[in-house]
Amino acid sequence: MEKNPPPTFGGDLSSLWRLDTLPPLRRLSWWWWWWLIVLPDAENPKRSRQLMVLWSTKDAPHVRVNDHDWKPEGRFHIDDAGRHTLPGMVCAWWYDGKDMHEPYLMLESRIAAMDGQHPDWPGSGDFSGSGAVIPVSDDDLSMGLSDDGSHFWLKCKGDKSAVENGAPESFDLKITPWTKAASSAAYSNNVFGNDMGYDIIRLHACKCQGLVGEDRVQGSAYFQKVTVQAPSIPWFWGFLHFSDGTYLDWFIPHASFSMTARDPRAWKLRDVAQVPLKTAGLLHDEKRGRSERFERCEVELLPSESDDCDSRGEVLPRFSIRVWNGRTQVGLKVRAANRAHWTFDQPTRAGLVSHLTYNEYPLEVESLTILDEKGIRTLDDFDWVHGNAEHAWGLLH
Repeated sequence: MEKNPPPTFGGDLSSLWRLDTLPPLRRLSWWWWWWLIVLPDAENPKRSRQLMVLWSTKDAPHVRVNDHDWKPEGRFHIDDAGRHTLPGMVCAWWYDGKDMHEPYLMLESRIAAMDGQHPDWPGSGDFSGSGAVIPVSDDDLSMGLSDDGSHFWLKCKGDKSAVENGAPESFDLKITPWTKAASSAAYSNNVFGNDMGYDIIRLHACKCQGLVGEDRVQGSAYFQKVTVQAPSIPWFWGFLHFSDGTYLDWFIPHASFSMTARDPRAWKLRDVAQVPLKTAGLLHDEKRGRSERFERCEVELLPSESDDCDSRGEVLPRFSIRVWNGRTQVGLKVRAANRAHWTFDQPTRAGLVSHLTYNEYPLEVESLTILDEKGIRTLDDFDWVHGNAEHAWGLLH
């Protein structure tokens, strides 16, 4: 008897390994592939352990990333069959439920990206979207999608200093589809004018299993591949994975006094007031069997109710979030369990330096209400709810 083939990732993944969907703009174009892995924390079920890995490049002569001066060297080259070779960085952080290992990895590397249809691809390339990102390094730091579309692999190895401070030596993970709605590629593209715009592919929720060091783990994963070429302005963004496969996110790019911020302090009075430039949210509701988009969204930044601080002694924030449409509304309060942050300082015109602070917060959900025409659900209706929030400030250009 023939076995049923494994489920595959859905949606259009044909441009997953290409970064030439928009013409590059000097100092503005930024490209990355980004995984966020969410693993349960046995010691504190309300929290999760999390790994972020980023493969990235930027069209800029010089960017200071945290304390690292990055001057991308070499050409961004695309051969006749679409293989990219580019000057890039591989960066990662790891939150073990107590301590944030940041950076877990920070490496300059020449990076190759190719799809399964390239003549040098070692496999069959039968699935449209198969391919890989392969940094040229002594360690295997690759990420890719299998020839049958059934799984991604992700391999990562920590810097010596991070491992000496208690982080696992390596990650070897297999990422598979979860639900049809959340594991089908969501594609969005928008050009504002003068070639500025964005091109994004997302996989909202996937299953994950593999090895963290020598420990076998299971959890969930979120993915995005992004081309953005516009000044980076402040934003709130975040997502939640629910135990039954439900997925929720929110997004608010905004104008605020935080655009003038020049430092990475986690809490400032200027962060409190914002003028939303756009509001959006998405709910893949597994119980109701439907997906809902929200054009109305609110995020309020709240002071901490405890003395919780990140590894630098900075007080951690809380967020009150609400998304709603004519049928469904979701309200929740979350608190940051820890903080990873990356600072970017980029020389620009007239000798000026632009700045962006990008924060990622592993979350602990304090309260949750989902209200629709069929009733009310709360945290008690789920075995677990885990996620991550972003808050960025400054203006990078």
